[in-house]
Amino acid sequence: MAGEDDGADEWADAMNEQAEAEAQAAEMETLLEEGVPKDVDNERLDVILDIPVSLSMEVGRTQIPIRNLLQLTQGSVVELDRLAGEPLDVMVNGTMIAHGEVVVVNEKYGIRLTDVMSPAERIQKLK
Repeated sequence: MAGEDDGADEWADAMNEQAEAEAQAAEMETLLEEGVPKDVDNERLDVILDIPVSLSMEVGRTQIPIRNLLQLTQGSVVELDRLAGEPLDVMVNGTMIAHGEVVVVNEKYGIRLTDVMSPAERIQKLK
């Protein structure tokens, strides 16, 4: 159990370090310029900040007939529509918001965001 706690601590340290760097880089004025109107009441915005969302990473996709699906067994290989080394799609509630690459921290997978869509681009994709 102590080994698991050490791994969790190192993972948490890595995530905190990244969050601190991002917090220093992004000031409120910059965020307001990127698509959030300046007249938005921060107290009203705080209401939605604790709403949970589903974050997922997509390696690739494919379509296969049910016949082939039923023939899959342990060790079967399913070809996806992506090349090795291509960035993964980062999805929030099924909407792509970024691209990233897989990283491993203490034997746990994570994702490093390499390209994040601007708020304006995300809103455009919703329309």
